Amino acid sequence: MEFKLRHESEQSEAGNLRKVEAEIGGIAFDTQARLLAGTQLNTGLKLQGFLAAKSRRSRKLVLHVTNIEFIEGQEKETENASTAQR
Repeated sequence: MEFKLRHESEQSEAGNLRKVEAEIGGIAFDTQARLLAGTQLNTGLKLQGFLAAKSRRSRKLVLHVTNIEFIEGQEKETENASTAQR
């Protein structure tokens, strides 16, 4: 299953807080794909995995998800969490 991952947080850099917003493609297989397929948009998630090129032809990075942790009580405007969008 392919999806888009949106991350929003505040991080400390050189003694200052910096708002971080980023999007990256993701891919999940087997159990992780079934978990994501049943997840509502904008659900808070902590994803673990590895970065790799999308394919031999495309050097674009995607996150290959190997573990999913659901973050309870966190919605769309969540900081320090990642949200998956199918």
